[in-house]
Amino acid sequence: MTILQALDRYYDRMAGAAASGWTKAGFGWCIVLGADGSVVAVNDLHDNSGRKPRRVEFNVPAGPKRTSGIAPNFLWDKTSYTLGRTAGAGKRVMQEHEAFVTLHRERLAGVADAGLKALLAFLENWRPERFDDDSPFTDEMLDANIMFRLDGTTGYIHESDEAVRLVDHFAADGATSDTVMCLVTGRQGTLERLHPAIKGVRDAQSSGAALVSFNLDAFTSYGQIQGANAPTSQEAAARYGGALNAMLARDSVNRVSQPIGDATTVFWADAGEAETEDSAEAAAAAEAWFAGPIEGITDAEEAEKLRVELEAVAAGRPISDVRPAIAKGTKFHVLGLSPNAARLSVRFWEEGDFERFARRLADHHRDLTIKPLPSGWKAPSVSLLLARTTALQGKFENIPNQLAGEVMRSVLTGRPYPRSWLSAILIRLRAGDDPSFGWHAAACRGVLHREYRLGFREREVPMALDRTHANPGYLLGRLFAVYELAQIAALGRGVNATMRDKFFGGASATPASIFPLVISNGQNHLAKARKTSPGWAFLIERELESIMDTIEPGLPHTLPRALPLEDQAEFAIGYYHQRSAKLKSDKGDEISLAEAEANATDNEGDSE
Repeated sequence: MTILQALDRYYDRMAGAAASGWTKAGFGWCIVLGADGSVVAVNDLHDNSGRKPRRVEFNVPAGPKRTSGIAPNFLWDKTSYTLGRTAGAGKRVMQEHEAFVTLHRERLAGVADAGLKALLAFLENWRPERFDDDSPFTDEMLDANIMFRLDGTTGYIHESDEAVRLVDHFAADGATSDTVMCLVTGRQGTLERLHPAIKGVRDAQSSGAALVSFNLDAFTSYGQIQGANAPTSQEAAARYGGALNAMLARDSVNRVSQPIGDATTVFWADAGEAETEDSAEAAAAAEAWFAGPIEGITDAEEAEKLRVELEAVAAGRPISDVRPAIAKGTKFHVLGLSPNAARLSVRFWEEGDFERFARRLADHHRDLTIKPLPSGWKAPSVSLLLARTTALQGKFENIPNQLAGEVMRSVLTGRPYPRSWLSAILIRLRAGDDPSFGWHAAACRGVLHREYRLGFREREVPMALDRTHANPGYLLGRLFAVYELAQIAALGRGVNATMRDKFFGGASATPASIFPLVISNGQNHLAKARKTSPGWAFLIERELESIMDTIEPGLPHTLPRALPLEDQAEFAIGYYHQRSAKLKSDKGDEISLAEAEANATDNEGDSE
């Protein structure tokens, strides 16, 4: 099924969908007119339930697709057209207003409806220069969409029976005479030359961008013009445009709230062929469940519930058993759109059985599992995971766009994660990201473990500390953590630049050149620790001997000059595992790098 066909099917599920020839638009203001066209009042339509007033969407007559020309809407428009005023320079605002008046003068001539007659009278009498003088209009209204209502009535003027008949009449009158076999529906229909504008994609044009368009001859074939190169009926174009615009709306439950890289992502289910009596409820249940792993959950109880469900699915239980509301046979679609000038790029498009999506999400979280869990983990969203592991300053806007798309595609398809993700993680660690944070280690293990699970690696990467795991990078990472513990045992946390700050990046990339310094400094720290903290020194030395014995044939003579990418990732994992491990003495005393740091920090705080 193509993207447009899937959107066309979703249109049937939409509640309050705009009919053919109509569209949804956001409004904040309505002008109430008297029967003679006088302005009775201005109604504020904003939704004030949130922190900021928000426009409310209404079904209104679909307008022409605007490019650079002047093209007024019918029965509604922004203030430059309806009132002849704008907040900007307004070089052609008078032409726009005149076009709006002319259009309505032509279409409303001889109408009998009282509301339409009032609107025509208002336009005939209104003068834009009165905006600042004796009108009830305010600067807040400038450039907002305006619609009209007749005083004493409850509906809007464009909703009257005669207005609806006029909209249908002029829509049919303006249709092209070209009839094509629609590639979406497979039925004959009137050709749509200019496909609908899609709004809501981040960084795309606010007026909307085209998902299907042909703006240069190089993109066309057989001499066809514009939409004739991808024959789509006007009805199908309106349906897929309405469906996609509804899903891209700000409060839509089908939209991933945080863009993944530069891709604004929407998802939807289709339970029309599923084993259920209520396909809409089953589809909604699938969408609600999918949003958890993709969006991330902040509520601890819900996050724990989701974690248990993901583990159950990863263990082989069908998602319909874990969540009975999700019916077998439910289909699922995920679409990522990126801005590209006046058009949209499809960053990724995945569809298939929801069971497969659920299993892949479960595999994604299983691959990333590391013990102990990193601070604030709670089943993170893909965008948060990338922000914490690859983005400068951890900001979402600094996530590399292409990488985000590749990782998302891997999550949805179950294919190996891109190696570029591993490179980006290690670059961030060398640039100063804190390796004790745990998120980088979890992501590194995710990349490597997925390759092992899919048969691209021979040896598994341990989830928790494994003292028998003999990978050189893993052992050197552990060794580095133990020498860091020796530094804290000797000097506490009152060090301007710790060993981790100075040597972590170099030690993980070029051990032969850095570890002699690490070992030399570590021996000095141990010598001091034997005097001040002999118990700690004993435990540290015993752990060092354990690691050294595992390295064949022994340090420092066989230190590798450089570690390959995979071993650098294991270095980060080994470091995180070792720093979280407790070193226990025969008398029951225990210490770990993580606790030592915390205790030292607490002591510093007490002393201040």
